[in-house]
Amino acid sequence: MSVDKYLESIETVILCRQLSPVEKLVLHQSWMGQTYTAMSQDSSYGNSYLKEVGSQLWEELSKSVGQKVTKKNLNLVLSEYLERQTQTNVVVAIPKLVLPSPGAALPAKSPLYVNRPPVEELACAEISQPGCLLQIKAPRKMGKTSLLNQIIGCARDWNYYIIYLDFQEIEEAVLMTLDKFLRWFCLNISRQLNLPPCIEDYWDEEMGSKVSCKIYINNYVLQKVNNPIVLAFNELNRVFDRQEIVQEFLPMLRFWHEQAQRFESWQKLRLVLVQSTEIYFQLNLNQSPFNVGLSLRLPQLSLEQVRELALRYGLNWLDNNQLQEIMAMVGGHPYLVNLAFYYLRREKVLLEELLQVAPTPAGIYSNHLRAYLTMLRDEPQLKLALQQVVNADENVKLSAITAYKLESMGLIELDGFSAKPSCELYRLYFRQQLGREREENDRQILQRLSRKPNKVDQLTQLANRIYFQEYLETQWRQCQENSSFLSMLFCNIDYFNFYSQAFGEEAAATCLQQIGITIDDCVMRYPSALVGRYESTKFAVLLPGVERNTAVAIAENIRQSVKALAIAHDRSIYDGFPEDVLTVSIGGTSQIPKPHLASEELIIAVNEVLTLAKKEGGNRIVFDS
Repeated sequence: MSVDKYLESIETVILCRQLSPVEKLVLHQSWMGQTYTAMSQDSSYGNSYLKEVGSQLWEELSKSVGQKVTKKNLNLVLSEYLERQTQTNVVVAIPKLVLPSPGAALPAKSPLYVNRPPVEELACAEISQPGCLLQIKAPRKMGKTSLLNQIIGCARDWNYYIIYLDFQEIEEAVLMTLDKFLRWFCLNISRQLNLPPCIEDYWDEEMGSKVSCKIYINNYVLQKVNNPIVLAFNELNRVFDRQEIVQEFLPMLRFWHEQAQRFESWQKLRLVLVQSTEIYFQLNLNQSPFNVGLSLRLPQLSLEQVRELALRYGLNWLDNNQLQEIMAMVGGHPYLVNLAFYYLRREKVLLEELLQVAPTPAGIYSNHLRAYLTMLRDEPQLKLALQQVVNADENVKLSAITAYKLESMGLIELDGFSAKPSCELYRLYFRQQLGREREENDRQILQRLSRKPNKVDQLTQLANRIYFQEYLETQWRQCQENSSFLSMLFCNIDYFNFYSQAFGEEAAATCLQQIGITIDDCVMRYPSALVGRYESTKFAVLLPGVERNTAVAIAENIRQSVKALAIAHDRSIYDGFPEDVLTVSIGGTSQIPKPHLASEELIIAVNEVLTLAKKEGGNRIVFDS
């Protein structure tokens, strides 16, 4: 039996899952007697990383075959095990359901994979087209990799070559430069096609990495193969925060796709791009691959599909009412439904108990929910917008960008720009957790200010002007002694007098409270920061130890977060506002306090640039140079 046949048997018979590219590399090279050092030299993976992957593989294989598997006895133990399986007529197709780990991608033709027509049919039809480009987009845990595995299974049935690159496995060192990344890219393609790497023969510094990469693929790789190649990128979003790579690599893929319209050799290449939509980044669409080819967004499971999945789990006792109870909590989210069925099948929990504790930290979804909570803590404006959505009894109107980001995360459903939680699980969990964080933050503020009699603004419960100036004086001296930066912002609400006249004093007071809370949320992670109500519609933010670039980023976060509140003007009375909703103008400065200057100089400087921001039309930031 060939090495490739052994790898296939390990996937289908022993592990019942698809091996990752690095696992295939370790198994293949270990089978051939290669050391980890030799593997590392022939690939882009580090020695220690390969050893770690190998150690996990040997442990998993040992559990599966019931015998100790090591790198040295791999050939003997697995060969004997597979031979015994054949002699005892063990059917490769699993006779009884083997439950995969919750959240694991399902291999091709898994009995637990439920089709979501017409997604699978469209995807397989697309990769049969010469030079195609297929995109699969969805939030986390929606089944993107499982769908990719079905596509790869379909391609294998057609005798296509498969190149699978999972960007979750890429090392940080590979992403340091575009040249290193493209070399890694070409090396992986060569290895997976069993072609000798000849990168140095085609790489030319004068032409640049992109052109060298193109020539290598076109003049070497595509010339060496006869059948089509499916080049699959899983979790492509992992490189989106690498500006040099994302701005060069993605346009390169688009160019290759366009080359297939002109040159026959490029038609062998079929690109499949899989990305999670949680990461928002801006790229010129005319230079990216995201507005060409076929784009598929994965839908949630329907009631019929959930019923089919329950039967495949062997949960015949679940009737329609019980299935509807599950969907009322988690909708048709594939991972959330699968996790519920996993625990019900394993009899870890009863349905009533599962649903009761589901939206709490003690429920089976706690890890999934905490991951979202962590993301939201890094995006205060999104956290505030989601808090509005989960607390409202009706749909909430959000700004376009905020709505897009929350929908891309899978947390809300949209009707236009009106949002509601995408499932009851998210509504209940985030209503409780975000409310608790808000209460804790308010408690800390009040605790800090309660020791300062008559220094709290009664309306907003923020510091008043007297305490703010005292705190400024203290921090000015400390930053002067430490030679550290002191940044300050003034945030003034644009056209607020018109809002107050239109809606009345009570609405105006509520509005000031909302904006004050929002500004305070944006600086929550900075323990020395202080937000105060400086004048009627002006809020002051002091940021000790924060340098200019960070202060500008905080100011932009405040500007976007206030706008995301979507507090609308009454256009029936007043018209002609630059924006439909209330916004803030922000002036700021960052400096290291000098001994010959007083803290009042900081206030003067910030006031001057705030005036400029308002003169330029509002809803903008101006910083003192």
